[in-house]
Amino acid sequence: MDVRLVQLLGSFITARSEYALARLEFAMHFPGDDAPPLIDRLQEPSERALREDWPKLEEQLEVSLAFIKRLEQSKRAKLLADEGYRRLQRSLRELDQYARAIRWVMTVSESEH
Repeated sequence: MDVRLVQLLGSFITARSEYALARLEFAMHFPGDDAPPLIDRLQEPSERALREDWPKLEEQLEVSLAFIKRLEQSKRAKLLADEGYRRLQRSLRELDQYARAIRWVMTVSESEH
């Protein structure tokens, strides 16, 4: 397995843990709102995980990004000023960046073979 992928997957796993905490913090700050969508854990940075788990994780990330976009568009002052919301937003951006990098490395690796 490409070393870049292993490193990126490790970073994605760490960022996903941060998202899980931000998700809980958001739910505590805004108990009347829908909770941010779940993003499952990637068990390990392996080829098996990429093959079996990655497509579902990408879909879950897209749902979560759509959720945060709807929140941004709501322009609720209390929400947008909340640190829990901003933490959620940052963690999703980080996950998205890692996911895009993983997809890019996977695409480049496939085209090299």
